[in-house]
Amino acid sequence: PVFLGELPLLFKKHIVKLDVALVTVSPPDKHGYCSLGTTVAATQAAIENAKHVIAEINPKMPRTHGDGIIHISELDAFVEVNRELVSHEVVKPDPIEQKIGDYIAEMIEDGSTLQMGIGSIPDAVLTCLTNHKNLGIHTEMFSDGVVDLILKDVINCNNKKINRGRAVATFLMGSKKLYDYVDDNPFIEMKGADYTNNVGIISQNPKVVAINSAIEVDLTGQVCADSIGMRMYSGVGGQMDFIRGASLSEGGKPIIALPSVTKKGRSRIVPFLQPGAGVVTTRAHVHYVVTEYGVANLYGKTIKQRIAELVKIAHPDHREVIERSYYDKKIY
Repeated sequence: PVFLGELPLLFKKHIVKLDVALVTVSPPDKHGYCSLGTTVAATQAAIENAKHVIAEINPKMPRTHGDGIIHISELDAFVEVNRELVSHEVVKPDPIEQKIGDYIAEMIEDGSTLQMGIGSIPDAVLTCLTNHKNLGIHTEMFSDGVVDLILKDVINCNNKKINRGRAVATFLMGSKKLYDYVDDNPFIEMKGADYTNNVGIISQNPKVVAINSAIEVDLTGQVCADSIGMRMYSGVGGQMDFIRGASLSEGGKPIIALPSVTKKGRSRIVPFLQPGAGVVTTRAHVHYVVTEYGVANLYGKTIKQRIAELVKIAHPDHREVIERSYYDKKIY
């Protein structure tokens, strides 16, 4: 396990030694420069530290601005392909996800800088922001929903203190609409993950609202986001970086958002994390937890106060049992 923001450092410090970096790039421009397009993340660091660099040159890859630029002379070998990029089509949020999105949108002030991931809850939030003003983007990734708000001048990044006037990300995932929009668009600035996920950089922007998901949250505020019990589900990613960066930002709001129950009806607000579950974000870092039943503000609260806050946003069918289980010290 490693923070996404530290992945480039593993290559730069030669902790992970690379023989070959396999990358996909856009065709070279008239000066011979290719673009890494949709993903800079740790790719730039891999290119700089690998013994050999082999590339696919794909005309479907958008040419993005920022740090992901490589001259064709830096490639040891390449092959030309013409392949559609992996896409993620926007799915309409269900009523529960939309309710969560509504709550979060109400927390976002004009002039905020947003970080969000991919999925129905971030998409639901974005659909509620059409009347906001002067929002900014400094995020790990974004998808189609951001484009609509840029075109409406809701997102213009004019209130940011760092990378003002630019939407900053380290990778993109969406539909062809997104890839066409970012192509040769200087408003979109792609950076390495060690830049986008740097807490010191994130916190310089005002009113950073970081929206991140979880698998489960216990009644003290510990967040598990990478495993289901002892089974690994995903990586640690950048949740911790953005939660901390938002908390240090002037007027920032770090948010953990999740439906109150799983698809099988199991509560995701739990008295204790499952045995073997990993803590991605500690109870000391968590401020807001949002479900379809409301917003729990844990910052500055005692354990007893946190329990009361989180029980209120748990599913009504589980509230009494999870509270009693905590005090009885029984696994639920």
